[in-house]
Amino acid sequence: MAMGTRKKRERQEALWYGGELPTARGHPFYKRLNEVLDKAKFDRFCEKSCADFYHQKLGRPSLPPGLYFHVMMLGFFEGLDSERGVAWRLADSLTLRQFLSIGLDENTPDHVTISRTRRLIDGETHQRIFTWVLERLAQSGLIKGKTIGVDSTTLEANAAMKSIVRRDTRESYMAYLKRLAEAEGIDAKEIVRRLTEETKAAA
Repeated sequence: MAMGTRKKRERQEALWYGGELPTARGHPFYKRLNEVLDKAKFDRFCEKSCADFYHQKLGRPSLPPGLYFHVMMLGFFEGLDSERGVAWRLADSLTLRQFLSIGLDENTPDHVTISRTRRLIDGETHQRIFTWVLERLAQSGLIKGKTIGVDSTTLEANAAMKSIVRRDTRESYMAYLKRLAEAEGIDAKEIVRRLTEETKAAA
């Protein structure tokens, strides 16, 4: 599979007036998050981090890594319980379409594509990219200290910004990925073994 990139997703300006299309105000946190990620060249960082998981030329372009990790962050922040739930929420929300820069005439990622991409990229890369995001958010002042508020959800992160957990469920980002995999029928013991090994290797 060849890597899809943000550059390949760039589209020509629409040929109709924006006022003719339905719009949403968007969530202030997600708007600011996109500003921070764009300034830090998040998509380029994701593409570089994930390059080893893709063939340079062969195969159809994948879901761009930057878009995939946007999707994963949304699933975690929104407390969505499965990849099917994530896919449905993306397809149904104008605000989340804006966050992902997906037009109304474009399809949002389906659960099969999300699941296939999650299995392709290892746990260590997931953790490294999520930690990178947290560090940029802290530097920009979007999050402070050990408690992080996103909409009605409160998240807690340790002082080193290496991990983050939901205050309501105490679930970490890696545990969230594990739960998504279990919902797709992947062996839980194998998931735990891989995540444990990758976490130790990254320490």
